[in-house]
Amino acid sequence: MVIRNSILTGALLSLTLATTTHLHAATVPAGVKLAEKQEIIRGGGSEPATLDPQKIEGTPGSLRARDLFEGLYNLNGDGDLIPGVAKSYTANDDNTIYTFNLRDNAKWSNGDKVTAHDFVYGFQRAVDPATASPYAWFIEIPSITNASDIIAGKKPASSLGVKALDDYTFEVTLERPVPYFVKMTAHQTMFPAPKKVIEKFGSDWIKPGNIVSNGAYKMDEWVVNEKMVFTRNTHYWNDAETIINKVTILPIESPAVELTRFQAGEMDVSYELPNDRFKQLKRDIPDEVIITPYLGTYYYQFNTTKAPYDDVRVRKALSYAIDRDVITKFVTGVGEIPAYSFTPEIVNGFNPATPDYATWTQAERIKKAQQLMTEAGYGKNNPLKFNLLYNTNENHKKIAIAIAAMWKKNLGVEVKLENQEWKTYLENKKAQNFEVARAGWIGDYNEASTMLDLLTSSHGNNDGKYSNPKYDALLNKAKTMQDPSANYNQAEAIAIQQDMAVAPIYQYVNKRLVKSYVGGYQPNPEDNIYTRDMYIIAH
Repeated sequence: MVIRNSILTGALLSLTLATTTHLHAATVPAGVKLAEKQEIIRGGGSEPATLDPQKIEGTPGSLRARDLFEGLYNLNGDGDLIPGVAKSYTANDDNTIYTFNLRDNAKWSNGDKVTAHDFVYGFQRAVDPATASPYAWFIEIPSITNASDIIAGKKPASSLGVKALDDYTFEVTLERPVPYFVKMTAHQTMFPAPKKVIEKFGSDWIKPGNIVSNGAYKMDEWVVNEKMVFTRNTHYWNDAETIINKVTILPIESPAVELTRFQAGEMDVSYELPNDRFKQLKRDIPDEVIITPYLGTYYYQFNTTKAPYDDVRVRKALSYAIDRDVITKFVTGVGEIPAYSFTPEIVNGFNPATPDYATWTQAERIKKAQQLMTEAGYGKNNPLKFNLLYNTNENHKKIAIAIAAMWKKNLGVEVKLENQEWKTYLENKKAQNFEVARAGWIGDYNEASTMLDLLTSSHGNNDGKYSNPKYDALLNKAKTMQDPSANYNQAEAIAIQQDMAVAPIYQYVNKRLVKSYVGGYQPNPEDNIYTRDMYIIAH
């Protein structure tokens, strides 16, 4: 495991990490002339269900939250820590108590100071069952004291291991050392929350006119399914280094529609691009097509609470029959890597073992799949029938059509495609109202556990309810190991090679259209893209 920027591991002595000189800010190279109008229009994917940092689920919400809010630390494109509200931190000798020193000039968009009390409240509401946070597990992962008991309703949220030593000193106590904990603070679940605003407006606190934020931008307008408009938060502690004055984010699910808006000059940065236009776009506007590796895996999820998806033979047969080379070469075709394991190859310091089935030819995989389906009682006279759920998106639809055809041709499986808009799709997956569903997971931090924890029994986003006690034990022990790679490899072997908990299809790439006059766009594997880093060049 590679831990960068002096994240503490092992039994290091108590150490203060000084503020680095590298900050998130727009840095304009010498000689570059800026446009007079510093405004940007970005594609935002689906309409998010919420902008509440403790309730956001999915990349569309995260994209917006990065502009509006800021946590203790940020991560740059290399996974290095960049100070946010925290200037520095200290850790005790066994790395179970972290003390964050906050800057005294961080403010909310209403002018109130951001204090350690706001972080205490944010962390506590994330685990409070009353909040119903889909990411409550994220506070549990680093073993913050009492997090598990609070989530289970056994203890009050006030007993969480977080404390404001004073207005600008925030302390977090862990039940055991977790070496990557500080990296996790860059995720929105651990952002501060404005208690008096939330208590005044309740769930309406995120609406225009009510919402206050502590990031580089504040929200002026939210027209559902049309746009969000952000303008600079002049109270942001680093506002002097921000250049773009206005951000408009468009909720467009269709990559084809995004392309039309981009080509018409109505969008500067897209959310993605249509796969079937990639080659043409790469030929016509090569400087505006940005393709980078992405810390995530596209996969199909089985509802293991329903027969026959509780049968490993069925899960393996469906997975083996997917020709991943065909999907990545002819359906997506923008550099995705066929996935046979759950954890992407680009994760820092982790090289997942190659499953046996990955070494077979596709013909061999299909032969084995047919054998397994026969053993499970399915065939031409008794075909397996199910709905394949995916969130509305042209690229997802094309992949689903291709895979359904593979299943029909090779296994006789009859699939009905079912698409739902983002919010409904998430709700149905959470309620296990599906048989097989499209899914994808983008790492919340650059370490293998960000992927593998998803398949543990207690994980809040394990919608397929896969469960294996040995797998859980390996991941649980890995959190205290200085080099957990052996446990990670064993866990991968159990979840995929042995159990086929999910069917990995490909490792993501980021695929966006970015106008040549947009400066400061910094693509990276974790997709930590901040508008505050960008600027518009005169054109």
